[in-house]
Amino acid sequence: MAKTLRTSGDYTIKTGTGASGSNTVTFDSKTTRVSGDLVVDGSSTTLNTTTLTIEDPIIRLAKNNTNTVDTDSGFLVERGLANNAAFYWNEGDSVFKAVTTTSDGTGTSITDTALANIRAAEPSATSDVATKNYVDTEITGSAGFSLKVAGDDSAQVTIASGNTLQFTGASGIATAATEPDTITISLGQNLTDINSVETGGSSNGDLILRANGTGNVVVDDTLTFSGAASTPSATAVTKLYNKTAGGGGTGLFFINSNISSGTEGELISKKKATALAIALG
Repeated sequence: MAKTLRTSGDYTIKTGTGASGSNTVTFDSKTTRVSGDLVVDGSSTTLNTTTLTIEDPIIRLAKNNTNTVDTDSGFLVERGLANNAAFYWNEGDSVFKAVTTTSDGTGTSITDTALANIRAAEPSATSDVATKNYVDTEITGSAGFSLKVAGDDSAQVTIASGNTLQFTGASGIATAATEPDTITISLGQNLTDINSVETGGSSNGDLILRANGTGNVVVDDTLTFSGAASTPSATAVTKLYNKTAGGGGTGLFFINSNISSGTEGELISKKKATALAIALG
């Protein structure tokens, strides 16, 4: 026979001293249904059920966290004899972590004993988590991993997985490796076996040879001037260039804006100078 207990105000069932006591109220029925909201004010809630079904699509954890305490929050799985497993937000590291742990779920922190694997499907979108199989496939491909380094002679050297790629200097070139990911190449002594030096930067850029301090740029051999297509513009520095020989008999000309108002002049040969001296008496 169904019974209804109705009251016009609040209704309290209290055993002994209530929440501060040790007495228990037991509902012994197949189903206990609460039609309104259920608020549990206590230190713990234990569900001894075989199946837990929750309609709420979003479960809120650490409800009263005010961020004044470093509070970890997540799910912990009790595993019996082995360390427990947890997937949780680590507040100190600001990351989600999957771990095994000796923590039992009490308190506000998870103590990691080891990181745990997370298994996921193969990624299909650019923002999906990558699986190990996906990364291995992308790196190795059907032909297998093969990183090759080639020199100027086009000879290829295979760098096997796990080996070190070393940049070795030679003929006065020194190399040094520093973090993060930097290779410094410096010239420690004289260069040898160099057939040409060219500017490879901006178009029509100057190639500058400059000695250190008060040293000089020394040409210890024959200096050859190629024929100039036209007379260069005069500046405050002296420019030497080769053109078709004129009255000086050398074909080596110079120009400087501070000399003869920038008019080019030809260096005179010994033969021409001797003939000129005889002619002038």
